[in-house]
Amino acid sequence: MHANSDQGSGSFSPDERRRGLLFLSLAVGAVGFALAVQMGLNANFLKEELKFDGFQMGLLEALRESCGIWALIVLALLAGICEPMVGALMLVLVAMGLGGYAFAPSFWWVAAMSLVWSQGLHVWMPLPQSMVMAFAEPGKTGHRMGQVGAAGAIGFGSGLGTGLLLSWLGVPMRPMYVVALGVALLGALACLRIPRAIDTERPRLVFRRSYWRYYLLCFLEGWRKQIFVCFAGFLLVERHQVGLSTMLLLMIMVQLIGVFTSSRVGKLIDRIGERPVLFFYYGCLILFFVGYALIQDKRALQVLFVVDNAFFVFGMALNTYVNKLVPPAERTGTLSMGVAMNHVAAVSMPLLGGVLWVTLGYQWAFLTGALAGLLSVGAVALLPHLEHPVHPAA
Repeated sequence: MHANSDQGSGSFSPDERRRGLLFLSLAVGAVGFALAVQMGLNANFLKEELKFDGFQMGLLEALRESCGIWALIVLALLAGICEPMVGALMLVLVAMGLGGYAFAPSFWWVAAMSLVWSQGLHVWMPLPQSMVMAFAEPGKTGHRMGQVGAAGAIGFGSGLGTGLLLSWLGVPMRPMYVVALGVALLGALACLRIPRAIDTERPRLVFRRSYWRYYLLCFLEGWRKQIFVCFAGFLLVERHQVGLSTMLLLMIMVQLIGVFTSSRVGKLIDRIGERPVLFFYYGCLILFFVGYALIQDKRALQVLFVVDNAFFVFGMALNTYVNKLVPPAERTGTLSMGVAMNHVAAVSMPLLGGVLWVTLGYQWAFLTGALAGLLSVGAVALLPHLEHPVHPAA
């Protein structure tokens, strides 16, 4: 019988901790590789192969992100299956969906395949954080989360490097998605080696009024993230004709930064707490989005794209905040509810951004991201300062 997930990190032997973190890191790295193919090729593939415009980009992103809502239902249906097994099943879906891009003839084919891989990804998303929290030694959660995040960055960088090499060798974009399929399947196999003494016997979607600040920040994070994901790269490709090799090189730079900063940012969060880190993070994002709207120089925009992308690492402060806020039995449920709040915004804001792009101009899509950053700064000001875990009564 599996042990309950609320048993805490102390229930694992040192060997189980090492094995769990090792294979979890391998799985996260494999997901990073597969997503690197999707994200690295996305803007160029959709613009050059399928001739997408700004509205189609926004619509596709809205459809894809709707899986974040359905993920809650899937997690509930899979209650009782240990988290490593759930992760393996979801990475099979990621593999199938990304592989399907190789045969895409039209918008609706891409939309269907996006729903497949995105559904797998969105159920997977809260699982690594929950498993890291279970395997981490007391007082080292941020450090271990940073290490696993670094593994994801290495995998992502490896995926980008592979894509760049294949591009230089003249390989078309479509076969690169088949490579992503194979690596995602290797990630599913890695999940099967993670100790299974973490299960979901009692998980539920956790919604507590006392957690409302966390939910609000997740909503705003989804808002600003999808404006960036949907339109920042597309701006470079559509308006400044940045080629595939250059886009891949820019993203490789981002991942190199991530390898060296993820663990350090995790330690910084452990040392000074979440509030000052989040203040800095969201304050800088306001400036970044205003930059996208106003800067016309292509090279300056490329630098901005790299820096903005690299700042995603600071978002881990939201997850470490949850670890202090909620009891262990509610980790996965609370993280999943945060994902849901994130995706309420992630479904609507790309649509709004796409409409603004084709009607008023691309600048207005990015100014909505600046507004999300401003509101996030205000929300962080409302967070209580938590030096130690606080586990409110049910």
